[in-house]
Amino acid sequence: MLLSKGFEVEIYTSTPTGDVVGFSDLIVANLNGFVREPDSRNVEYITPPFHKYEPLLMALVEPRQKLRSYLRSLGDYTLMPGSTLALGGVDRFYRSDPQNPYHTYIEQTYGTDVVTASIHINVGIPDLEALIAACRLIRLEAPLYLALSAASPFLDGKATGFHSSRWQMFPKTPKLVPLFNSHRHFVEWTEQQLQLGTMQNVRHLWSSVRPNGDNRPYNLNRLELRISDLVIDPVALLAITALLEMRLNQFLEAGIGSALDPIAPNASKFTPEELADIADKNEVAAAINSLEAVLTHWQTGEQITAREWISNLYEELRSRAKDNGVWCFLSPLKKILEQGNEAQRWLAAYHNGISPRQIMTDAIALAEQMDKELAEALLLT
Repeated sequence: MLLSKGFEVEIYTSTPTGDVVGFSDLIVANLNGFVREPDSRNVEYITPPFHKYEPLLMALVEPRQKLRSYLRSLGDYTLMPGSTLALGGVDRFYRSDPQNPYHTYIEQTYGTDVVTASIHINVGIPDLEALIAACRLIRLEAPLYLALSAASPFLDGKATGFHSSRWQMFPKTPKLVPLFNSHRHFVEWTEQQLQLGTMQNVRHLWSSVRPNGDNRPYNLNRLELRISDLVIDPVALLAITALLEMRLNQFLEAGIGSALDPIAPNASKFTPEELADIADKNEVAAAINSLEAVLTHWQTGEQITAREWISNLYEELRSRAKDNGVWCFLSPLKKILEQGNEAQRWLAAYHNGISPRQIMTDAIALAEQMDKELAEALLLT
């Protein structure tokens, strides 16, 4: 039984050589389906939720082709892969909505640390307690999705030393987020954060994963994984999503209190507080070295590379993916494990003497060609 899933896709608008230029006010005014971010240099589109992967592929590609076409009408502009202001522009904020008081707070508090692009993967889980429990598991394994998706090794024209500069600098808010043991715990904690001012509103929970819904924190119906960098290749994104969905499928079948529930007796040798700390430290490690990061496994405490942990999950979930008819969507994950994520491929070029400017210029052209070929294959042109 497949779950419903959809994406929030944040993406930069730029020149073909990687200078990021802000158009979100024009885009939002003239194109349906796009929403503004606080800074005008990136824009977001949201796919409808689908259970099957085929319409999800179309929902990822079609808006982007419309956006590319609109940008061409404005001049020689396109879309830039990656999750940071790779070549410059970190010195100032370009407000997309100067009258919005929440945007004022964000600019004054965080500056351009939040001017990043990413993918939020939403997976529908209507049962409240199952959703909170699923968030516990994915919080512990979120670093694996960062490792697969890392795509921000450059910032302001320089290699930063991080595979995901975005997640390294993005202000996780509030600083300490517990593993929630129930929906009531999540509600009470959220209400407390709002009173303390550590959250400005119910959306101001910027952690790797969170329960989401139309009336947070009360009415919730989906898990939102927020840790992924922008995965520009839709086939790779669907492979990462299939891994997440099959893991959730496995968890929901096992149930709350099973060996896959981190706070269940005998599920782990660690306390919930220790597990939250392990998750946070693993996120830092994954932001630095992505697939090569050495992580602490939440169940056993053993040290394991992200690549090996993901490979083990991939093998464990292979038959489940076949039974659910999604093996063809999960299988491209093998290519990421073998050839590296985007950050690793870009850094390999950088260490071979290619400049960040040239790397981003090549990545922009490659993404444009890939979108064009996918659109033609999906008969969108």
